[in-house]
Amino acid sequence: MRLPVEVCVFLISLQAPAVLYAMNNIPALQEPLAILGTGAVVLGTVLLLLFLTVQHKQTVDPLFYVFAEFSFTCLAGLTNALEQEGFISGFMGFYIKMGEPHLSTAYAVMMSYWEGVVHLVLILTIIHRMFTGKSYRSLAVLWAGSSISHQLVHIPGVVVGKYGSNIRPAFWRNAPFFLAPFWAASVLFSRPSEMPIITADKIVAEQRKGLLSRPIDLQLAVLLLGIVAFSLFRGFVVLDCPLDSCFTYIYQYEPYLKDPVGFPRIMMLVYLFYAVPLLIVLIYGLRTPGCSWMLDWSLFFAGATSQAQWCHIGASLHSRTSFTYRVPADKLGSVITLNVLLAVIPALLAMRCHTNPSYFMKAVPRGQSNGEKKTN
Repeated sequence: MRLPVEVCVFLISLQAPAVLYAMNNIPALQEPLAILGTGAVVLGTVLLLLFLTVQHKQTVDPLFYVFAEFSFTCLAGLTNALEQEGFISGFMGFYIKMGEPHLSTAYAVMMSYWEGVVHLVLILTIIHRMFTGKSYRSLAVLWAGSSISHQLVHIPGVVVGKYGSNIRPAFWRNAPFFLAPFWAASVLFSRPSEMPIITADKIVAEQRKGLLSRPIDLQLAVLLLGIVAFSLFRGFVVLDCPLDSCFTYIYQYEPYLKDPVGFPRIMMLVYLFYAVPLLIVLIYGLRTPGCSWMLDWSLFFAGATSQAQWCHIGASLHSRTSFTYRVPADKLGSVITLNVLLAVIPALLAMRCHTNPSYFMKAVPRGQSNGEKKTN
């Protein structure tokens, strides 16, 4: 009797802590170049094991190998988080010292928790649905948003932060993991969206309503505009804007934004240059009927902001962040509330788009459904 594919993937991923423990206790593998070479061999071996696991399948989605390979790194990330928090020991000491020293920072610990829990659950669920004939595209888009958000902050943050002068060869093992989520996203967005079947009459009736006639959408649009304003403001803050309000905010509310590790500064710039344009596009989609792409991009954005805000909030409060850069106790409530809203509002937008998508469907001839049009 064959084990389900997702179980096999999980069992292979469970070898990550064992590999880290072995490397931590074999001196010959603890040189910088040896760490990079060993990592490449291990990931290649994992890929071979994954191929052998599904070789009896007639067709295998290429994305399976991306998700399954990431499941291995998710367990490695969780191992790192647990060791940095003091729950385990003997797994990451060599790698932190000779491989990627930045993994001991508060941001990296929170990032590792997210990978080891949220990403792992998402990946195993996607693989399960992939091999049981169920739809998995929406979950995969959510994962892609989260992973791309992770990579856009992680890699540049290391380069421009205080660890940029101490980059070891092992850091370059991140290159394929930086590119893979972008490739996966391009594949996912090139495939047909998962559209519910809705009658033309219902679509027409919903799309006749203006934004003022849809109070939930109106509130979401206003909240998204609030995120735009807040993202612009914090972007100016990390760019050393001389306004008194910027100076007051960074010193009295979020001093973590000037932490020399570099991650918070890069995150604010990602919000400024990538999230703000996407937010404007999403607001346009809320007021313009027939924007079917809203279903995908709202999910993508929800995944990205959830990952970003988890890491940002957690790192700004974590004991590994210098006390100087932590959120002041008297401003804790307001700062945390604002940052939580930055994750909650995109999630609410995604829920709204998927629970009642009539407004975003393409117009079809009266009497038909969007499903019938697609068939014809």
